[in-house]
Amino acid sequence: MGKLFGTDGIRGVVGENLTADMAFRVGQAVAEVLREEKNGERPTVVIGKDTRISSDMLESALIAGICDQGGDVEPVGDIPTPAVAYLTRQERADAGIVISASHNPYEHNGIKVFNSQGYKLPDELENRVEEKVLSDRPMEHRTRGEIGRRHHGMKQLKRDYIDFVASTIESDLSGLRILVDCANGAASATAPELFGRFKAHTVFLHRTPDGVNINARCGSTHLEDLADQVRAEGYDIGVAFDGDADRCLLVDETGSVIDGDKVMAVCALDLKRRGLLRGNAMVATVMSNLGLHEFCRNYGIDLICTAVGDRNVLEEMLRRDYRVGGEQSGHTIFTALETTGDGQVTALQFLQVLARSGKKASELASVCASYPQVLVNLEVPHSGGVKEKIMASPQLAEAVRREEETLAGEGRVLVRASGTEALIRVMVEAKTSQIAQNTADRLVSLVKSLDF
Repeated sequence: MGKLFGTDGIRGVVGENLTADMAFRVGQAVAEVLREEKNGERPTVVIGKDTRISSDMLESALIAGICDQGGDVEPVGDIPTPAVAYLTRQERADAGIVISASHNPYEHNGIKVFNSQGYKLPDELENRVEEKVLSDRPMEHRTRGEIGRRHHGMKQLKRDYIDFVASTIESDLSGLRILVDCANGAASATAPELFGRFKAHTVFLHRTPDGVNINARCGSTHLEDLADQVRAEGYDIGVAFDGDADRCLLVDETGSVIDGDKVMAVCALDLKRRGLLRGNAMVATVMSNLGLHEFCRNYGIDLICTAVGDRNVLEEMLRRDYRVGGEQSGHTIFTALETTGDGQVTALQFLQVLARSGKKASELASVCASYPQVLVNLEVPHSGGVKEKIMASPQLAEAVRREEETLAGEGRVLVRASGTEALIRVMVEAKTSQIAQNTADRLVSLVKSLDF
């Protein structure tokens, strides 16, 4: 991992460690690297953003930087992250850039770059971009006819993406009553028109972004409001997106959460029964619940686990040519359809299975049990390499070993550093919630006691 690019692009608090000046230089560097790759030819970049107050500023700076280096830009406005990946391919652009910090609060933002095929930018190109951004050498400005242009056509491109997502299922979803939480984010710009294409009765929550309410007590990280209304008003299912709509979580008719593990299980089992589960396998991460492992054993599906991060999941899926993978947090990838996780595609895949089954959502999701799980996020300083020092601590390693011994195969412990935030995550699964909580509490106390 570089100094700027983490596991999901560049992230930071706007005005602190992510500024308009930096975005300008990133735009310059992306365009310059692309020109080098094209032997001096003019590159084209698609740019989309979520609804944060800072996204317009960062978009303007990126566009200025790209045009400064002779690149052309197609801005598509407020739109989900996976839409940028899709439109980059459709428009045969050389790269796509998303301005978003996903599920994080509004004061955060980020810059993520896709290559021409709609995949996250390879490490080698990221490193070249980063080197140029951090260099003391100013990038030479283009002039006269070499300056890049900003193209228009935002509304049609957004419609193209909605057309594509709608085409990924055959069912018209008739008979379903659906409540959708747009998280006051990018889904607000696409979900109402998308779900309007189907015969389900769909109502929307949190679809009035004001720049600062993205992910605020709503969306996939705050399911309480959605669950309460689904249960109180008799909906068949609730759908929740995060700020950039690349992840999706659901709640069943009782208000219980259907997480990414359960979504993968339901969709993989449906594909298996229809003879479409490539390799009879799916890909998850080490954070997936033990219940998913149990589900795969029960139904004869192979489960491959990677390190945390949808990028790691996707790389393994492509390497093995598998079709279903994802994370418990709601990033689900269907490689037969897209090059990245897409919350709206995920929602439609699950809803189609639900409509075909004639079952209640709770019954459909019951194929995959959930062991009690406790996840604690510990904030640590951004600087000084504190995350790395904690993870290298012999005391922590010994404590984890002891706790795993105590669980004796009836649970597990995972302590890891977040790749995108200044957090240490402590996750414990066990036979009971109390055992999981007590184990997590002991590990959290130890981490807090470490002196770095």
